[in-house]
Amino acid sequence: MLYLKNLAYHPPATPTPILEGINLELAPQQLGLVIGGSGSGKTTLLEILTGLAEKTSGELFWRNQELIPMQLQQIGGLVFQFPERHFCGSTVLEELRFGHPELKTQQVTEALEEVGLEQISFNTPPHALSGGQQRRLALAVQLIRQPNLLMLDEPTAGLDWSMRRQLVKLLAKLKAHWTLLIVTHDAAELLKIADRCWLIKHGALESVDPDTLKRERAQSVT
Repeated sequence: MLYLKNLAYHPPATPTPILEGINLELAPQQLGLVIGGSGSGKTTLLEILTGLAEKTSGELFWRNQELIPMQLQQIGGLVFQFPERHFCGSTVLEELRFGHPELKTQQVTEALEEVGLEQISFNTPPHALSGGQQRRLALAVQLIRQPNLLMLDEPTAGLDWSMRRQLVKLLAKLKAHWTLLIVTHDAAELLKIADRCWLIKHGALESVDPDTLKRERAQSVT
């Protein structure tokens, strides 16, 4: 269980908090969706949950254990927005083994199978993959680390409708074994697979019923 209580982030250089009074609970093998526009604080929330930034106040627990930033880096895996910009390896194999040179071929194969890239050659350059395949590879890179919590920042950004649909289908499969937290400004396809939803605006988080958002979206379309 991921549990945040009154989490706040207020850097000295900013006149107002970036995050304030954040309360959130996400059970194992659930997919949580945080929806908000640019500048709402959603990416900052992920940075705190992965230990890239340190909260100003509040409490952050995983399975009843309060965590410090170093521990957060161990339990969480983050797939950045446009993760292909962060690839370091010249081949798929190098990318997956980056920081993990001890990985056996079988482990690499299993990671690629998990994200539906089993047909890709180990020698393929990551930048030669399609946009959807690159997002899948970025997921495989994190899954190899075996994180307790898998987080994604705008995972469907820049993808066409077909690739978006394929990625959402993959995420629905992954939540059978992983706990996922996704932040996005466009929840269209992702709402279909969400177990929990929150709206974030000006650093404040509000819990909402996914089914309510689905109905509102359906009505706006019709």
